[in-house]
Amino acid sequence: MTDRLVPVCGINNCGGRCPLLAVVRDGRVVEMRPLPQSAEPPFRITPCARGLSYHKTFLGSDRLRYPMKRVGERGEGKFERISWSEAVAEIASKISRLGAQYGASSRYVNYGFGLDGVVRGNAMAKNLLSLTGGFLDSYNSYSTACTSYATPYTYGTTETGNSAEDLLNSKLIILWGHNPFESGFGSEVNFYLREAKKRGREIISVDPRQSDTAVSLADTWIGIRPTTDSAMMDGMAYVILSESLQNQAFMDKFCIGFDSSHMPPGMEGEENYKDYVFGKYDNIVKTPEWASDITGVPADTIRSVARKYATIHPAALLQGWGPQRNANGEQTVRSGTMLACLTGNVGIPGGSACGYGLIPLPKTPEVPTFQNPYKGKIPSFLWTDAVLRGDEMTGRDGVVGVKKLAAPIKLIFNLAGNMLINQHSDINRTMRILKDTSMCEFIICSDLFMTPSAKFADILLPGASMFETENIGKPWREGGYILYCNRAIEPLYESRFEYDWLSDVSRELGVYDEFTFGGKDLRGLLEWVYNDLRALLKNEEMPDFETFTKEGIYRYKKKPPFIAFADNIARPENHPFPTPSGKIEIFSPRLLAKGNPSEIPAIPKYTPAFEGPGEERFAKYPLQLVGWHTKRRTHSIHDNNLSLEQIDPQKVWINPADAMSHGIQDDDEIFVFNDRGRIRIKARVTDRVVKGVLAISQGAWHTPDSDGTDLRGCVNTLSTSRPTPLAKGNPQHSNLVDIALA
Repeated sequence: MTDRLVPVCGINNCGGRCPLLAVVRDGRVVEMRPLPQSAEPPFRITPCARGLSYHKTFLGSDRLRYPMKRVGERGEGKFERISWSEAVAEIASKISRLGAQYGASSRYVNYGFGLDGVVRGNAMAKNLLSLTGGFLDSYNSYSTACTSYATPYTYGTTETGNSAEDLLNSKLIILWGHNPFESGFGSEVNFYLREAKKRGREIISVDPRQSDTAVSLADTWIGIRPTTDSAMMDGMAYVILSESLQNQAFMDKFCIGFDSSHMPPGMEGEENYKDYVFGKYDNIVKTPEWASDITGVPADTIRSVARKYATIHPAALLQGWGPQRNANGEQTVRSGTMLACLTGNVGIPGGSACGYGLIPLPKTPEVPTFQNPYKGKIPSFLWTDAVLRGDEMTGRDGVVGVKKLAAPIKLIFNLAGNMLINQHSDINRTMRILKDTSMCEFIICSDLFMTPSAKFADILLPGASMFETENIGKPWREGGYILYCNRAIEPLYESRFEYDWLSDVSRELGVYDEFTFGGKDLRGLLEWVYNDLRALLKNEEMPDFETFTKEGIYRYKKKPPFIAFADNIARPENHPFPTPSGKIEIFSPRLLAKGNPSEIPAIPKYTPAFEGPGEERFAKYPLQLVGWHTKRRTHSIHDNNLSLEQIDPQKVWINPADAMSHGIQDDDEIFVFNDRGRIRIKARVTDRVVKGVLAISQGAWHTPDSDGTDLRGCVNTLSTSRPTPLAKGNPQHSNLVDIALA
């Protein structure tokens, strides 16, 4: 039988967003290939091992096969088979009853989505709840809470990035906690980083772990203790200022709050950054020696990097999202933006404004969202708190839209995501909360597998994989294209895509026509939103929908590289910064008004982190534990695909000095533990992680034994659920632990 070649695409939450072909033989997907592309203009996406293994991940024998209802205690993973009609009726009944009994704030759609196409389950569930009384919404993300929240205090926006192509204009590139080779950070950044390397650009990596990106690209790897990034940046600022290497003209023209001569009106007596660096307020001069004691980075190294960054122009300091997932992550972000301003690298080709680093994407198809009647929102990281004590949560907990939540969360939709257990902090705490069915009364999960999260469902539904449904894929952070994911095979077993069964639930609740936009099935919905975009972008000459589905890709007309704040710098009289002052706010009156200067200072500065090296707990748990995004998984996706295990075995990285002091050798089984939990895992003894730091890749599926010890190496067994001070965000790289031989 002749193979069918079906255009599909990566639609999980991976930065690659690869255009692919599924090779279908006898009704089975047997191989993945890159989607062939025309040579001009060149397309810079190369599928990685994850993308080429989608069929092995999603189409195995471990798939969920039919709807099920919990029969044991929640979390036991004991279920009985039910019909789809029974599942739909039960879900509709619980939506109505719990909404009527507790109000809209009791209904919640959990953050986290393994499927990130134009039509996705969590967004559709929110639409359904909006049509039936409303729900408690969330803001921020686990990935970027601190940078998305902190960056606008400096610049007024999160669009602070330059296009990846612009890296070819950089003469120096500093990757600060940035590991795109393993994490897959956008569609083209890896190509342009390699090209910059070929052209002789110097690349420096600052990271507690020497990542694959650092090994492949960096001329210098600088190992730094987690949570201390701002201290190193302050030490660099001291060198730049004390040696008069700063771009003073840029600071004078575009920034406020940098020194005593440029404070906002009425704030003249408050802290400014320059006087802070020189120790005016605390009698501590932020010298490289001071920074070295905190960071573990040699003082001479800090001086060298500072001088290079200030004198090699233009330079791009690219902040990864790992360092801002720390207990003081907001300050790391603001300290980076301070250095970018200090050196005048903002708004120019080859530079970088630091911060979040988003760039504007072209318009893509979008499913309309319905207005939520309930205005309350919580930080996404605090959903377990909203289950535990929701009716006590106020603005102090990050609640916005209402003064106080009316009720705890009683119903959770957790669709195509493993955030319910695996990807949330302090797994043992989360399990204790969810096991108590008097708190959250009903949990609906839809997934492909019996994940750690799926075990906590009351109704568990078998989802359809990317091969069994249709969707439209969009670029991740950057990229001028959209992709069509065609159905390659019929749905396995009784699997259904979330939009399909949610449509059935909407019929039970009397809102079918509204929910389905007039009775549209999935393909009809995709065609509708595509044609809406096609009509809007007439100058793009987009193909008709059928041609788009057959080709599997549409590439937008080429545009010049985006340079954040180019207009603001070139024509400031017509383009003020979108801040209250119209300037870059090094000093933020809005942050001063928070009234918490020790954790949320008005200027960028080093603030010691909870669960950091200076905390009281450090005496009991003297090692810092960080996670990283491994090339072997996308978050927790692919962990069930054992063929990928050889790429990056699940081990804890430990420095030889720490291993020797604990009598540990390479490949020994060890315990990593703190007062939140314990994992058993093999050691990888390597000098690619700094002394005093352990590193475990995130996303392994939590697998506890009878004593509660996790046997897979799930880092969130040990991570803290205490949120960051400003964003109330994810601090999952700030963890103090100890180790022992197993």
